[in-house]
Amino acid sequence: MDQIKRIRKISIWVFFLPVIVLNLCLLISVNYIIFENTIFQVDQLGRSGFTVPYIDGSVSISRTARTFPAYLIFKPGMILTAFLLIKYWIANNNMAKKINNKEKNYRFLIFGVGSAIFLIAHSIFLGVKFDYDLYKFFRRFILVAFIIFEIIAQALLVITLFKIKDKISEIINKKILMLKIV
Repeated sequence: MDQIKRIRKISIWVFFLPVIVLNLCLLISVNYIIFENTIFQVDQLGRSGFTVPYIDGSVSISRTARTFPAYLIFKPGMILTAFLLIKYWIANNNMAKKINNKEKNYRFLIFGVGSAIFLIAHSIFLGVKFDYDLYKFFRRFILVAFIIFEIIAQALLVITLFKIKDKISEIINKKILMLKIV
């Protein structure tokens, strides 16, 4: 089925693009000396000593990505990821509609596209400086809404796939479906 191949390709891009973007931002933060005396001089807040954040947690994604020049990579990367997420949720919705012979959209589409919109908003507002508590709350709300909407969308997708598992047994690996359920 063509839709499964499309979903797989989009899934791979949705995984690897943010990983690459975040690690580039980390490299910029750790290797800020490379950019000294150039137009891409790293902002003082975005500088970090050698760190492996996956192990020691001494630097956050937000800290490395919200300063110049890292946000020149982070913001477009996350916006592109959000558009890929929208394509992912639409492709899953189309596949489920085709398999079930239904015309109505599934709820996971609404939550999935909503999460992507929150990711775009988070990317746009990251690094914008206002000293208002309401703005800080708004930024945190957007990030939490992205996470919650994405979790709900994934849960609804898994429920939908589980309901139609007999119809898709030939086109989806059962181990992958069980892993997604877990």
